[in-house]
Amino acid sequence: MRKSPLFVLFITIFIDLLGFGIVIPILPIFSKELGAADYQVGLIAAIFPVMNFLFAPFWGTLSDRHGRRPIILVSVFITCVAYVVFGLSTSLWVLFLSRLLSGIGSANFSVAQAYIADVTPPQERAKSMGLMGAAFGLGFIFGPVLGGYLKSISPAGHVDLVGYVSAGFCVLNLVLAYFLLPESLKELKKDTRFNFKVITGIRHELRKDSIRELMIIQFIFILAFMLMQLSCSLLWDEVHGLDEKHIGYTFAFIGLTTAIIQGALVGGMVRWLGERKLLVYGALLMMAGLLILPFVGRAWFVPVELIGLAIVALANGCLTPSISSLLSKYAHASEVGQTLGISQSFGSLARAVGMGLSGLLYGVDFHLPFIVGALLMVLTLWFMRPLQEHPTAPAVA
Repeated sequence: MRKSPLFVLFITIFIDLLGFGIVIPILPIFSKELGAADYQVGLIAAIFPVMNFLFAPFWGTLSDRHGRRPIILVSVFITCVAYVVFGLSTSLWVLFLSRLLSGIGSANFSVAQAYIADVTPPQERAKSMGLMGAAFGLGFIFGPVLGGYLKSISPAGHVDLVGYVSAGFCVLNLVLAYFLLPESLKELKKDTRFNFKVITGIRHELRKDSIRELMIIQFIFILAFMLMQLSCSLLWDEVHGLDEKHIGYTFAFIGLTTAIIQGALVGGMVRWLGERKLLVYGALLMMAGLLILPFVGRAWFVPVELIGLAIVALANGCLTPSISSLLSKYAHASEVGQTLGISQSFGSLARAVGMGLSGLLYGVDFHLPFIVGALLMVLTLWFMRPLQEHPTAPAVA
């Protein structure tokens, strides 16, 4: 990887996700400190995936026409501005604006995936997608710990240091990408017209066999994962009695296991089983992990809860890179960025729905988000049935 542009892309994604991970654990607490009501905390959190939903296909389609590199540079710059605004936040509307801008800038993951598809042969794509997933996991290992520390040493517990340090990481990201990341797209899409609409784009992609099934599988998986992720903090606080520091360590454990699995194991698993079988095993593992988490007693948190989390991380390692790899193979070569952008947009919609549904289900019974998530994964097995192991890209309509 060091001899290819993927190493630079790995570093840029890691730095981008490090800045994102710094903000995640302190955002709800800081929103409350600014006087946010419960529903306002939800709105501030939800605006990020909503902007991802709207802008992931926009960036992806734009990158098919103008190249991956300029889109990555522009989106990272927007993210940098967003973190500066976050550091200056003294009111809810400024905080909301910072998350809105951050959601727009960070919707570039589809462009990174398209870059990978440009520079790697089809048989290596799942492994390369897994390496990007490892960068994502590493960002979540160090980000939450660093974010909590920076907030604790800031005057009066403000978030200025958190915002400025995150912006500094984005500046470093921008410099690395500008000087070390070459353009990956050898031939730009000749049609220069740009009249992209998110819903129209989703409908266009959902008309394609197999791409439709893969996007539905992704939507259900991310929805189930969000039901778990947002409920876990409350579960560990209210049921297991963990404080914020130990909750942060537990999230770091998830990031570490995700990084190890996607960075070291995915390539071997793809060669051994193939992407389609990995999807099936990932769905089964996700069901098992979700059903373990809410039923562990406080005395058995270590090791049983951690084993459940490791199973969820393994499921994520099976599902996420396999879905992205298969989508890049099914998509026409001139529409890879657009297809992956629609995929990320669809995933962001799942995150927004999961955020709203998680709190509702948890309020009824703390077991419910995990049980519903496991039942949802059963549906993915149905949509996996028609998928081919070696897809052929469709012709452009």
